[in-house]
Amino acid sequence: MARLYILDEAYDWIRDFFDGHSHSTTTKFGTETSSFANIMASVIQGSSLGPASFIVTAADLHPLQPGNVIIKFAYDTHPVIPASDTDSCLVN
Repeated sequence: MARLYILDEAYDWIRDFFDGHSHSTTTKFGTETSSFANIMASVIQGSSLGPASFIVTAADLHPLQPGNVIIKFAYDTHPVIPASDTDSCLVN
């Protein structure tokens, strides 16, 4: 978002909104409850800024190999690699 042309005040507000969020699935086992974990992502599902921040974050994602596709939906991305091109999904 730092690359967008938006007012400094708006950018500062957005940065403050994302800073310091944590999440818990409130998983319980016996008397134990899961702890909170910091969110280190720029998309917080269910937030008012979630959809817009996903669009900004995912806008420049493109497959590196021809024939491969990246499907972007809601808060998620899925790479689609044809069976004939499975070698292209290997990480160097």
